Amino acid sequence: MPVTYFEDFVLNQKTTGGEYVVEKDEIMGFARKWDPQPYHIDETKARATVHGGVIASATHTLAISFLLRHQIESDIADIAGLELDQMQFPNAVRPGDRLSVSIEYVDRRESRKSPDRGIVTRVIEVKNQNDATVCRYKDTFLAHKRPR
Repeated sequence: MPVTYFEDFVLNQKTTGGEYVVEKDEIMGFARKWDPQPYHIDETKARATVHGGVIASATHTLAISFLLRHQIESDIADIAGLELDQMQFPNAVRPGDRLSVSIEYVDRRESRKSPDRGIVTRVIEVKNQNDATVCRYKDTFLAHKRPR
């Protein structure tokens, strides 16, 4: 697969793909280590909440979004992440949910400090099998320009 450089990102074009099925044991294991809220780690307590059962933590959902993104953008000449912004989690991720991602590039500008680099912003949106958005954010990163 060819490398995608700064110049290759097409603005306002949406790419959709990836697939990940979220398992209950994974939700609970991740949460036990990183976000031990009762509605993530205890089925009985989770059933008594407004969620009605175990749900994935926002941090776990964000991590899955990165994995899904890499499934469809594996060869980007990126250097570093710069900013995650406008993060939203409008619907919970539940055991058995099948998630996919869409990526839309919304801004691209040359770096003022380094002429061999550019700054790219994309909107990442993760949806479940019912087409409900479970995670949405803007991701800005630094990318290499095509070698001359």
